[in-house]
Amino acid sequence: MSDAPATPSSASDLIQPVGPKAARSDLALRLRANSEYVAIPLLAIAIASALFAVFLIAIGKSPLDFVSYVWRGGFGTAFSFQNTLQRSAPLILTALAVAIPARIGLIMIGGEGALVLGGFAAAALAIPMIGVLPPIVALVLMAIFAMLTGGFWVGIAGFLRYARGVNETISSLLLTYIGIAIMNFFVEGALRDLSNPNKPSTKPLGDAYMVGKIPGTDVHWGFAAGILLCILIYLLLERTTFGFAARVTGGNYRAALAQGLPVGKLIVACSGIAGACAGLAGFFEVAAIQGRANASLAAGYGFTGILVSFLARHNPLVIPPVAILFGGIVAAGGLVQRRMELPDATVQVLEGFIFVVLLTSETLYGRVAIFKPTAAKDRT
Repeated sequence: MSDAPATPSSASDLIQPVGPKAARSDLALRLRANSEYVAIPLLAIAIASALFAVFLIAIGKSPLDFVSYVWRGGFGTAFSFQNTLQRSAPLILTALAVAIPARIGLIMIGGEGALVLGGFAAAALAIPMIGVLPPIVALVLMAIFAMLTGGFWVGIAGFLRYARGVNETISSLLLTYIGIAIMNFFVEGALRDLSNPNKPSTKPLGDAYMVGKIPGTDVHWGFAAGILLCILIYLLLERTTFGFAARVTGGNYRAALAQGLPVGKLIVACSGIAGACAGLAGFFEVAAIQGRANASLAAGYGFTGILVSFLARHNPLVIPPVAILFGGIVAAGGLVQRRMELPDATVQVLEGFIFVVLLTSETLYGRVAIFKPTAAKDRT
């Protein structure tokens, strides 16, 4: 007997067939590996809900009643659902203000400040234009100015991060409070509408200079703008060289520098785009909801947007459904307060539970055996 290895008799023998079974197995492994990005956030929500239920029971309230009122106030009727969509519009835009810098490795939480300053800038710009420029021209200029203001404000944190190594999380949070203080300074001072003594505000825009509703609904165009921006930002981050460079920088800062990527420009650009999204949210809050700039701009949408972005894993396409979920919770806050005799901050307690558990669950990624393709292969 010869010990020489057998040689293929034809070229076809060199080709290893890959049948449907192998393809299905490979797909199953990839689905198993990616399913943790859905399973772990859902688990975090379930645990946070259980903790919140214990909290309600401890204060003598029924968790089932809370769920019932949230459903009725946020999703149960056409009116409540449209209110939810309207509340989700600023959440979508402020969540993008967190998701975009996250792709480059930055944790920016300055969306609230950019929203407030963007809304104030839009209202301040509108004052001399009312009655002078056509409404459509004025609204476009207001939106642009709001985005530029928000982009500049968050861009400061990005610049400080690259140029001086200042922690962007701390700087963006401090800039938020500075921005709110600047708005209050002018609203209570030089730009205050003296005809409204009860609440410091700028002069009203008037109905002609307000953003209208989406035809057939009671939802303003800010919701549509948020959906469109999510799609555009996804394409920017996933389908362009800019997005690829941002992902490389976020994955390995030193490697990006070694490859000659313009890291500083990328950080400032991502920060500026993020701030522009939050500034646009401020524009819609002024031009579609409030009709003027006042303390109501600081409603906490920027902070809730942080939770929305983290729960969506900073994916622009996942942000809208998560924002609608939290928009419904926020919209139901008033009903919960009246029917269950709970303070309005109860909703914020629920959001706090979700955020803490969600951050804790970050340690589970890549460590659960059931989601590891290699572990699955070893068992087979």
